[in-house]
Amino acid sequence: MKVVALISGGKDSCYNMMQCVAAGHKIVALANLRPAKADEIDSYMYQTVGHQAIDLYAEAMDLPLYRKTIEGSSLETGREYNQKEGDEVEDLYHLLKLVKEKEGVEAVSVGAILSDYQRVRVENVCTRLQLQSLAYLWRRDQEALLNEMISCGLHALLIKVAAFGLDPGTHLGKPLAEIEPYLQQLSKKYGVHICGEGGEYETFTTDCPLFKKRIVIDKMETVIHSADAFAPVGYLRFTQMHTEDKANGSTERALPLGSCPCQSAIDKMTEEAVYADKTQDIQEEFTSNACRPWCSARSSVGYQWITGISGLPSEHTDVQGQTQHAFTQLQGLLSGGVSAPCVRDPVHHCAGIVSRTKRGQTLQIKLGE
Repeated sequence: MKVVALISGGKDSCYNMMQCVAAGHKIVALANLRPAKADEIDSYMYQTVGHQAIDLYAEAMDLPLYRKTIEGSSLETGREYNQKEGDEVEDLYHLLKLVKEKEGVEAVSVGAILSDYQRVRVENVCTRLQLQSLAYLWRRDQEALLNEMISCGLHALLIKVAAFGLDPGTHLGKPLAEIEPYLQQLSKKYGVHICGEGGEYETFTTDCPLFKKRIVIDKMETVIHSADAFAPVGYLRFTQMHTEDKANGSTERALPLGSCPCQSAIDKMTEEAVYADKTQDIQEEFTSNACRPWCSARSSVGYQWITGISGLPSEHTDVQGQTQHAFTQLQGLLSGGVSAPCVRDPVHHCAGIVSRTKRGQTLQIKLGE
């Protein structure tokens, strides 16, 4: 799918872009919401610290960047979101509406990990615009996720700290890879979210495999927002920055990251979509011919797809009836009707079924262990 990536400059939005590309999607545009005047605003939705350098993302990735000033505020703060004029969520709606009109995007890359507040609101906007939300980091184990980011060549700096154990004078500007062991200690001692999902810290990404150029911060200054004795809050204000060419050049062609520790996680998240695409190809082949069951090879983590199972329009006129008939066929196949190599181990399998009605409706079902 053609994807617009919501970017804040942080590690999460950047790494989710990498996952989108690894899953076979194409990033065609970037989108960002910025504060009107201040470096940082009291927003429940958006990271704004580091916004001075966001324009360089367009140069680094050689993609169009759409930006909009945040005009609203956090008005509708309940568990569910209902459209409300003047809420900051509506700024996101208008921004993505513009990008869809200009670029014809089909999906939105979102770096959400733990916040239901953000997820619900982004999904509300996507639903209204008929866009697909792609949040590959959602509910991932944070320690493993942070390690993956660093191992896959994502370079980020701490640009805000706001937690016990993190000091503006000591930790601001530190590379994420350098401070990861200390974050693990804080997580074990005090329950700090190792990916900063509790607002403990924020980052700015200066390089990753998707960047054609790296971002260099030449000058920055420290701003103390709160001089609390136990958990002082401070952030970096970028005052001078530029992009520079990368020695070897890293582009989308470097992905999927075959030698990267995150590959196993990417496999788990993307292989079903890959086999689903193959299922669609097979479906087109057998819809006009006699149906014959077909099975994919076993994937690296044990998934398989079975196709060629269809309902019979002459006997069943609705989706429910055809689905029941398809399941009956599948049950027979898994009981021994399909010879090797289609089903070697019936315990670990994933099957794809295509069912058609007289009206041409298609129902695709995924079965898992």
